Amino acid sequence: MSRRKTERLLNLVICLLATRRPLSAEQIRHAVPGYDRDGDEAFQRMFERDKNELREIGIPIDVVRDPWEDEPGYRIERQSYELPEITLEPDEAAVLGLAAQVWQRASLAEAASGALLKLRAGGVATDQPVGGSMGGFIGGGALELRVDTRDPAFPALWDAVRDRRAVRFDYRSAGSENVRARTVEPWGVVSRNGRWYLAGFDRGRQAPRVFRLSRITGEVTVLGRAGAFEVPEGVDLRGMVGFPDDSPEERVAVIRVRRGTCEGLRQLATAVREADGGWDEAELPFFDPERLAGWMASLGADVEVVEPPDAREAVIRRLKGAGAS
Repeated sequence: MSRRKTERLLNLVICLLATRRPLSAEQIRHAVPGYDRDGDEAFQRMFERDKNELREIGIPIDVVRDPWEDEPGYRIERQSYELPEITLEPDEAAVLGLAAQVWQRASLAEAASGALLKLRAGGVATDQPVGGSMGGFIGGGALELRVDTRDPAFPALWDAVRDRRAVRFDYRSAGSENVRARTVEPWGVVSRNGRWYLAGFDRGRQAPRVFRLSRITGEVTVLGRAGAFEVPEGVDLRGMVGFPDDSPEERVAVIRVRRGTCEGLRQLATAVREADGGWDEAELPFFDPERLAGWMASLGADVEVVEPPDAREAVIRRLKGAGAS
């Protein structure tokens, strides 16, 4: 399915979910991006195909006939569309979380907001927010998917991989404080054990290399035109990053948490006990100190990593980097 068609179908679903009353085909034509440029006959054919495809995948589009209106109206009843409460096993939840991280960076979220904006501009009342049933949509000025990867370099690298454009960034090697500029032809972004990696061709070293996103410092600069290089046929990105059978060893961080804050952290902790001065002390399991540091740094002054030392140093490094930017 083409990207344009995918965007149009997603916009149509959001439009029919958000409206408070059934919409005529003409209202849908003007509200949903992808329809408004087509002639009457072309629009009718496309709209019929789209309705059929959505119904085939289980999305119920209701046809409402008002005796006072010449044309039928269309909408998606929220009760028919939403899933019942689902209980996930930890490994299932991890897979869905990974998928959501990728969706966050997809440009579909930005395009989808156009349907709601056009509806409101045309005087059609919409529900706000659209909320939960879309798997992470939130309301506000725009409709977007948000699940944070905690790696600031992710958006630029994701776009560069898609457009096949070279990038330049500063990179801190493992076990070293030295930062060097790297120019890379990005082949793909891969996740392993909760960490994100860039695989590609390092122009400086004239060889394929892998870079952990959490070690990229500062901004990623995109170079040159789109389509400037080709990804080698048959390249194994997962093999480049390495996916051994053994899992990393789980460790426990001791974290001071300001009393009355960070409820999400407290729920994930294996133990929480009172400490002095209005603080509590939590024991939090983790695998990767860099990923833990990204989370802790985002919580600001409400947390302090006490141990282990490498996790504490990773947080300090993150905060220093944010202060210098």
